Amino acid sequence: MQLALVVAGAPLLAGWVKSVKARLQNRRGPGPLQPYRDLRKLFMKQVLVADSASIVFRAAPYVVFTSTLLATAAVPLAVRDLPTAPVADIMVVVGLLALGRFFLALAGMDVGTAFGGMGASREMLISALAEPATLMAIFTLTMSAHSTNLSTVVGFQLTQGLVLHPSYLFALMGLVLVAVAETGRIPVDNPATHLELTMVHEAMILEYSGRHLALMEWAAWLKLTLYGVLIANVFFPWGIGETTDPGAFGIGLAVIVAKLALLGLALAVSETVLAKMRLFRVPQYLNLAFLFALLGMLSFLILEVAA
Repeated sequence: MQLALVVAGAPLLAGWVKSVKARLQNRRGPGPLQPYRDLRKLFMKQVLVADSASIVFRAAPYVVFTSTLLATAAVPLAVRDLPTAPVADIMVVVGLLALGRFFLALAGMDVGTAFGGMGASREMLISALAEPATLMAIFTLTMSAHSTNLSTVVGFQLTQGLVLHPSYLFALMGLVLVAVAETGRIPVDNPATHLELTMVHEAMILEYSGRHLALMEWAAWLKLTLYGVLIANVFFPWGIGETTDPGAFGIGLAVIVAKLALLGLALAVSETVLAKMRLFRVPQYLNLAFLFALLGMLSFLILEVAA
């Protein structure tokens, strides 16, 4: 049920961000339910495939969507005690996301267009710098809980209570910067643009249509939701259910919906006040994320372990 709710609610989060962003820019904009209409329209359209496309191009949407779906299933949403808890390891999540990214880059290069290859090379550059920062930020928390299992980390955070740790603050800032880059949001990428010289994610899916494009878009929305849930439940786990009984599940679901709504509002505000940076500045941006994550680990070792 939790996984079904994530899959069904991911387009709503993307629609909420677009709607709020439009209001902040004094535009009417689409409603929060517009992504569902887009999915319905795309699933009803015919799939067109280039003559030069191989089986990799046709299989990539299913691999990307499935790997993102499995990564989402490993992250606790409304309750902590899940059947997937034994395999809810941060290394599993990062590995599944890397698998989807690998096939996405292959699909971008498979047809042989200039834009696809350009987007794939940019995506690999971003991911090579983002993954170490992600692992470093999460390892700061896992060192406290003595486990890389996400359910264990969330449980440890709940037992700690509301305590301000400088290491957690640095890790949070690093993970937020990485999440913005990994999900292709401003200032790293703009999901609403088709300007050839600036797009990254859109360049790799430019040749897709029909249900293939729908799966690619849905996977991107799932990834945005995954990072939102990861930030909300790992750093702010209060409200998540400890058991799978209906009462705890309902409370946990209401709390995570409120958290994601606040994160979506913060993302819309940041994309309104910030401009997209030039591509050669993206490594500096991700180096800053890695620096925050590294400072978090060092502050944990100095202030908590040494003490």
